[in-house]
Amino acid sequence: MLVLTRKSSETILIGDDIVVKVLKTGKGAIKIGIEAPRSIRVLRGELCEADVPAKVEQTIEFPEEAYSETAVACSDQFPQPHVA
Repeated sequence: MLVLTRKSSETILIGDDIVVKVLKTGKGAIKIGIEAPRSIRVLRGELCEADVPAKVEQTIEFPEEAYSETAVACSDQFPQPHVA
């Protein structure tokens, strides 16, 4: 496992087309944004460990304008990921 230290607004690049950006830090939690092609599925770890088909039915669909340069931020405010 690669372990990196990042500050707010810093990024991590994965391959040629995935960007992970630290949006906010504080109180034992961080808010990150993930910019990836729509063909790549992005899920929180606990969804992979649980009953995925049941969780996918509860997925929030984000409007096209929600996909900006900073990507879709996964946080407690948006608990379900977008699944293409």
